[in-house]
Amino acid sequence: MSEDLRTPRALSDPALFIAGQGPAAGSVTLVIPTFNEAGNIGELLARLADVLPTGPACEVLFVDDSTDDTPAVIEKAALDLPFPVAVLHRESAEGGLGGAVVEGVRRADGDWIVVMDADLQHPPHLVPELVGAGERTGAGLVVASRHLPGGSRAGLAGSHRIAVSRAATWLAKGLFPRALRGISDPMSGFFAIRRPLVTTDALAPLGYKILLELAVRCRPDRVAEVPFVFQDRHCGASKSGAREGLRFLAHLAVLRSSTPPARMIGFGLIGLSGFVPNLFALWLLTHAGVHYLPAEIAANQAGVLWNFALVEALLFRDRRRHRHWADRVGRFALLANADLLLRIPLIALFVGRLGMQVLPATALALVTTFVLRFAATEALVYMPRPARTARTTKS
Repeated sequence: MSEDLRTPRALSDPALFIAGQGPAAGSVTLVIPTFNEAGNIGELLARLADVLPTGPACEVLFVDDSTDDTPAVIEKAALDLPFPVAVLHRESAEGGLGGAVVEGVRRADGDWIVVMDADLQHPPHLVPELVGAGERTGAGLVVASRHLPGGSRAGLAGSHRIAVSRAATWLAKGLFPRALRGISDPMSGFFAIRRPLVTTDALAPLGYKILLELAVRCRPDRVAEVPFVFQDRHCGASKSGAREGLRFLAHLAVLRSSTPPARMIGFGLIGLSGFVPNLFALWLLTHAGVHYLPAEIAANQAGVLWNFALVEALLFRDRRRHRHWADRVGRFALLANADLLLRIPLIALFVGRLGMQVLPATALALVTTFVLRFAATEALVYMPRPARTARTTKS
């Protein structure tokens, strides 16, 4: 990933931000992901200057994926601020807004990390209150919630966005009742978390709901909340839309299937759904005059490709980088077709040697090959490759 770390304000020790030789205990790093927010930067930094403490106890890190002049605007606006400001510009926006936040967390030096948007819908004056609530209560995560008394969704434009926000909240809390216990607003993008609680290697964000990712994967023991009023955007247009909604649903599926039992259940449901394209392809081929035997073989590949696409998107999205896509699809198809070859001898074994009836023998063979195919898929298609060790020669 190509990146550019700029320090707009000259620091006495430039390594303060870069090398992790951070400020004293109780310090704060404010991580702000940006995408074409040039019109909001000046007002945002001015408001932060009114509420943030001076000196190295507080620092601001913009993680920028912009295609406009946002980084240059930050540099200019940060020249006279009483706290350090830096810009990490990413040439490749890997992981979207969530990926930007994770990259900022990796660079953060503060004991507390506060995440907020740059569009001023998250009121800057609440930053000290979030950290203060964490210090007072001993919480590891403090969420700015629109759903507490005194909070509001006022800045959400239109009744449809309010309805979508409510539905997303109900869906997330329904899928993760334990992980989101005590969090009334899991869709909030404004929160503070203690840096030692975050294991960035365990995070695989997809889209912009990074709080959901942190709460589910990092599981902070104690959570506190502070009410806030979601403001109107200061400048520009919202980046949310149908595409982000689909990414959110995919993110929920990935998080929900993160444990082996859940992945196995998901694998089975995806396999069942593969009968639809399989039968449809078989119908097309046989009606086109293809003999039923080659039609069966070809139609099975349609189901295999369907299953592969869903498994990639919903179950093993965070493991796709371990192998090239062509390698993955080849291995997946090989295992799926080997399942057919293994099932018939198993049925014969169960009937001939164990004296089972054909139907229960077939059911047992289906279950056996399913478990074997799931284990083989995880191990041979999506398991990280073992690291190569350097050969040593004896002298």
